Amino acid sequence: MMIGYMIIFWYGILHAFGPDHLTAIADFSIGKSKRKTALITLMFAFGHGLMLFIFAKLLQVYSLPEYITEYGDTISSSVIIAMGLYLLFMVFSNRIHLNKHVHSNKEHIHIYFGKSHAHGNVISTSALGMGALMGIGGVRGMLVTLGMLHGENIEPTMVLAFVAGVSVVFVSFGAVILYLNRNLLTNITNIRRAFGLAGVISIAVGTQMLLA
Repeated sequence: MMIGYMIIFWYGILHAFGPDHLTAIADFSIGKSKRKTALITLMFAFGHGLMLFIFAKLLQVYSLPEYITEYGDTISSSVIIAMGLYLLFMVFSNRIHLNKHVHSNKEHIHIYFGKSHAHGNVISTSALGMGALMGIGGVRGMLVTLGMLHGENIEPTMVLAFVAGVSVVFVSFGAVILYLNRNLLTNITNIRRAFGLAGVISIAVGTQMLLA
């Protein structure tokens, strides 16, 4: 069974490299601190794995037709497009703000939407929900992977193996975004350009997924 967990772990790594997942991580992590970026990536991975487990379990128990899983891809694509439209709306309506202040002789930068920046629990909950929604799109791949385990029942420990796999990629990619946050997002012009680019990429990726 240990080999089975390694297969699921490896599937999680490969699954995480999907452009839709990396786009979602980038959208949530742009402009965030180190702690928030790490929390976002882990919550996204956990939500993703949890939803995959729930839907895979339902499909296994109730033997639902395979075409039902196609709706998962549509949902994932729609979520990515909606996120991109939201970011572009925030850019063009000038609702993205930069706040600089000093704590203990060290300058801190806060980037937020609207009138005040969101607290960590709001951001992490949003990342958890987004990961869960997008997890529906990976059910078919998970079932194929589980089929390689000779009919093993889907257990929570399998979800943990999957979450560990996707977390490796998500956290690594989050570190790249964090580097960009610290070195490029130091003025409002760069911030709006970054969010605008993220919005365009999100729409492009989501549209490509719908048309594929």
